[in-house]
Amino acid sequence: MQIDHIHFYVEDARETRDWFIQRLGFYSVPPGFCIAPSSDHTHTEAVANGSIYFVFSSALDDSSPVCDFLSAHPPGVVDVAFGVENIEAVLNRAVAQGATVLQPLQTQGLSKWAQISAWGTLTHTLIERSIALSTAGKDSNTFPNITFSRIDHVVLNVAIGDLDRAVSWYETVLGFEPQQMFAIKTDRSGLCSRVMRDPNGRVQVPINEPTSDSSQIQEFLDLNGGAGVQHIAIHTENIVDAIAQLRDAGLSFLKVPASYYDQVRQRGDCVLSESQLTDIEAQQILVDWQSEVPEAVLLQTFTQPVFQQPTFFFELIERHTYRVDDRLHQAQGFGEGNFRALFEAIEREQLKRGSLKS
Repeated sequence: MQIDHIHFYVEDARETRDWFIQRLGFYSVPPGFCIAPSSDHTHTEAVANGSIYFVFSSALDDSSPVCDFLSAHPPGVVDVAFGVENIEAVLNRAVAQGATVLQPLQTQGLSKWAQISAWGTLTHTLIERSIALSTAGKDSNTFPNITFSRIDHVVLNVAIGDLDRAVSWYETVLGFEPQQMFAIKTDRSGLCSRVMRDPNGRVQVPINEPTSDSSQIQEFLDLNGGAGVQHIAIHTENIVDAIAQLRDAGLSFLKVPASYYDQVRQRGDCVLSESQLTDIEAQQILVDWQSEVPEAVLLQTFTQPVFQQPTFFFELIERHTYRVDDRLHQAQGFGEGNFRALFEAIEREQLKRGSLKS
């Protein structure tokens, strides 16, 4: 299984497409590959970068499903589409485990697809393609030096008390496996999180629930009108250069205090050079590693919210490659230090908005 594409409902599909081109370095592609092309009531655009495909739909009149969605929720992700090798087997398992089928198995060109209801208003389209998606148009990338490798993970926020049920749903319906678990608590708020991953490791879905009324997860749920995708993490092979170019293009990121980098330098097992740390600090990138494998470095940073409401945002992540016994490995999982640093960074934004008391 892998992520085929991700579908957003937005106010203006063309305007959103242009923002992704100008701010994130994507390029426009025909939306014919997706299951929801333009119609009399809905306009659809699409962009790509590397193997990442995003689809944007906006309403042309009141009969559009986008209109219904935006009457109850801010713009955001409505569908995470999974590419599968045997759609019949995946769909049969999902149905046997109680999944609600929204669109039955059908054929569209050289593809077979179906759609199931996931958590809250989120859906999962299942697609089996005979021919892989084309990367035609990549030469028109706004930032030719930035190529995103893949979608690293998609983060889902659920209501308090729903974490275990959501974990169970992904485990039984789609065969995902539980991975790391985090419990983050500060003086002001907290959350619990469980990472779910498909068996081949290509799809990762961390699921968060709030542990306090003031939690940033609860703020998301309130503003989003319920559960939904909080952010999408995009993997890049050179995060420092990517962030520098994206900043020059006007993309805004969460701020990291200088004291954070003082703490990083005080860790005795850091394998990064001072020059590397200086570049990382200049771009305000979070850095973490496991003490038992200090070469497995995770570099992460997070954008400011993309839409008007402070709900959805992007993460950029670089996973260092390292060698053990003449074999190459890539840093896996999620650093707890970075997880906490992100939580605290969003708390600082909450304080600015007045949604969290100091």
